[in-house]
Amino acid sequence: MDLTLNSAVMGQELSGIRRFTTLVRDTPGACSLTIGEPDQNTPDFIKEAAKAALDQNDTHYPPGNGYPYLLEAISKFEERAHGLRYSPEEIILTIGATEGLYLALSTVLNPGDEVIIPTPAFSLYESITQLCRGVPVALPTEDHRFQIDPQALEAAITPRTKAIILTSPNNPTGCIYTRGTLDAIHGVLKDRPIFVLCDDVYRTLVYTDTYHSFAEFQDMRDRIIVVNSFSKPYAMTGWRLGWCLADAPIRDRMQIFHQYAVVSAPSFVQTACAAALESDTSAMTALFRRRRDYVYKRLVDMGLEVQKPEGAFYMFISIRKYGMDSLAFCEKMLKEGLVGLVPGVYFGTEGYMRLSYCYSDEDLKEGLDRVERFIKTLA
Repeated sequence: MDLTLNSAVMGQELSGIRRFTTLVRDTPGACSLTIGEPDQNTPDFIKEAAKAALDQNDTHYPPGNGYPYLLEAISKFEERAHGLRYSPEEIILTIGATEGLYLALSTVLNPGDEVIIPTPAFSLYESITQLCRGVPVALPTEDHRFQIDPQALEAAITPRTKAIILTSPNNPTGCIYTRGTLDAIHGVLKDRPIFVLCDDVYRTLVYTDTYHSFAEFQDMRDRIIVVNSFSKPYAMTGWRLGWCLADAPIRDRMQIFHQYAVVSAPSFVQTACAAALESDTSAMTALFRRRRDYVYKRLVDMGLEVQKPEGAFYMFISIRKYGMDSLAFCEKMLKEGLVGLVPGVYFGTEGYMRLSYCYSDEDLKEGLDRVERFIKTLA
């Protein structure tokens, strides 16, 4: 019997980031600075809201796109915090930002459509694009200080281009797109039938007053899809909750995929989500800004090349001067220095490694001490 599986699935591997993190965890005595997850626990008032919902037997099917009170809360939050005006009827509560990206690409892509992905980038974008029968097109940014060069963007566009994914602040660089960059992107795309997916999951964790999202270009509202998440700013990674904003006709089609993939987000956690949106995340931002400053100074003092991030909680460190590919470098550093950072190849960019600074102060100091000792052995 000749059994075959979906060729899109057969062509995929499990996440390289996860594989390398597992290797670090399985290395006795190793210190890990790999995963992008806040080290804080979910605040008690958010957990209490979920417990109260359980006590009130909020355990039945909720509306598919989310309870009206939560969609209203998200709508008000986006306008208050980010200046984006989307009605509750233009929002879907998703199972994390990952489902949001899947919904967006599943809705807009036909087989063979191309998706421009500025690199370095979270590897999930390429994989989801391929699973949706699309074609990922890398747009390297490392030679432009991780900004998008409009001429390079023009060159990447073909008659098959259907979408571009913009992530700012960026994973893995922590960089944000400048207003000049965003204006240039807008100039290239405004008259083209190309969707813009704004992965804004880190926009609350920004260390500058000059941040802007491409979603602010509301003259392209019919082609913009915004993905956001509760995971990072509220330390709710394990809750797996996020949301999508999209113009009503697009959101109407996205809910089809949402309904048949997951039906809905769990009922009782939605009260907790509403509570989270009312909270002040400035302390979280201040914590990561302080850690950023510490880690950046340590790396520069070691003689490593790194661009100071303006958001998120990552450093993307150049190792090109050592003449090794990133996987070989990180494997050597893990074996000899007992410290794990993620190879840049897993973000589509060689010659770099990603450090996550959402670990405790003690873990960061120990990890950086080990990096420093290892770097000295290479000199």
